[in-house]
Amino acid sequence: IEKDSAINDEIDRLRHSATAALSERRNVIIVASVSCIYSLGDPIDYRSMVISLRPGMQMERDELCKKLVTLQYERNDVNFVRNKFRVHGDTVDIYLAYADNLLRVTFWGDEVDSIEEVDPMSGVTVAKFDAYKIYPANLFMTTKEATLRAIHEIEDDLHKQVQWFENEGRPFEAKRLQERVTYDMEMIRELGHCSGIE
Repeated sequence: IEKDSAINDEIDRLRHSATAALSERRNVIIVASVSCIYSLGDPIDYRSMVISLRPGMQMERDELCKKLVTLQYERNDVNFVRNKFRVHGDTVDIYLAYADNLLRVTFWGDEVDSIEEVDPMSGVTVAKFDAYKIYPANLFMTTKEATLRAIHEIEDDLHKQVQWFENEGRPFEAKRLQERVTYDMEMIRELGHCSGIE
């Protein structure tokens, strides 16, 4: 069978669901083809990047939205599909990466009022929760510290490699490498700034 590099949306949802289940419980067995099992990020980092909610807890609606963006959910009030969230007044609807139904979090002032699972087609409430954990929209998540460490290591390697090219009398390669990596690092820093990495 010819391989397709595009990620199948259903397989991706199942991978997210399996990863979330492994993070929550110890009594999980996963059966999958080899093509479904490919590299995940660090499980410790994945577990640490969770939004825990419960009715009655103090949290502003905008704070939840910021945390969702940090977990790589995108706000989209028009095209509401997986990995997106939308806001209507005091209600935040989240189309989780690993669920068929959406999660509806309702606020009363600066407090979480209710957490419900809602059918996205009918709008009917399927379940209510006393507590809920929202896992990242992307399996390849890492902590702020790990990202900063990687940025510094890349910059150190860049300096060494540029110095080597210059010592070898290859200024064109040194300049090209310097420009390319510097540009990429600026983009990473820009993305990091949006998600709180400085």
